[in-house]
Amino acid sequence: MDSRKQRLAWKENTIGYLFLAPSLLLFCMFLFYPLLKSVYLSFHLTDLRGHVAAFAGLENYSSLLRSEGFWNSLLVTVKFTLLTVPAGIAAGLLLAALTHTKLKGMRVFRFIFSVPVAMSVSTSSVIWMMLYHPTTGMLNYGLSRLGLAPVQWLTDPAWALISISLMTAWMNSGFNYILLLSSLQGIREEIRDSARIDGSSPLRTFFQILMPLLSPTLFFLTVVSVMNAFQSFGQIHILTKGGPAGSTEVFVYSIYKEAFVNFQFGTGSALALVLFVLILLLTWVQFRFVEKKVHYQ
Repeated sequence: MDSRKQRLAWKENTIGYLFLAPSLLLFCMFLFYPLLKSVYLSFHLTDLRGHVAAFAGLENYSSLLRSEGFWNSLLVTVKFTLLTVPAGIAAGLLLAALTHTKLKGMRVFRFIFSVPVAMSVSTSSVIWMMLYHPTTGMLNYGLSRLGLAPVQWLTDPAWALISISLMTAWMNSGFNYILLLSSLQGIREEIRDSARIDGSSPLRTFFQILMPLLSPTLFFLTVVSVMNAFQSFGQIHILTKGGPAGSTEVFVYSIYKEAFVNFQFGTGSALALVLFVLILLLTWVQFRFVEKKVHYQ
């Protein structure tokens, strides 16, 4: 009897692994192999075709630490993260708080506020490129109507990163909005009714009662948004190409430029691994310290 159960369990496990095999194959091809290849290349010098030319040891990493471009891209990425993550989550939370009621016609607004999640980075970048146009863009037209001077949104180093961050926060707001709205709708109505009976004002109810109940979703969005901010590339490549004067050259764009513009695949691989370690450390810090303040129901 035991041998029959063992054969049945072995058969079930084999069938399960067969179903998983295509996914595991894709993971090996597009995740594990590139990761191991990047580790290998980061310790070597390469030619223009990406072939290994010589063993470099830790030279690629030490040259990064001595490079001003490395520290500039790291600083720009940190600024970009600080500008986009809180703004994107705050926008999603505000819109969710305004539209979670069951008023007539609210579904139209929910659809409008969810639109950014369905738009690709390239489409969003083209739309905002037209908005940021120095002469025909709607933003400068609005400033001119207010009697203000036009702004060079994408060519002024003082405004370029802010402009990219504004667009990115708008792109992220759709995903944040959908998750926060779902979380708000998942809170039992009895909790709001009890707070109302106790004389709690709407603002007090939201910040002292509903916000702690939303903390798991807010924590998840913070972790995901930070990872996405450190991996942003498309909008920077389309709108500014890291300029002007390196003011929008985030970490991933430095990897792209080093590997596919300068053809330094060893240094590019080292940069990619540094980015991997940074994201890993940031995620660990958030789970180690921030999660303590999360209120799980």
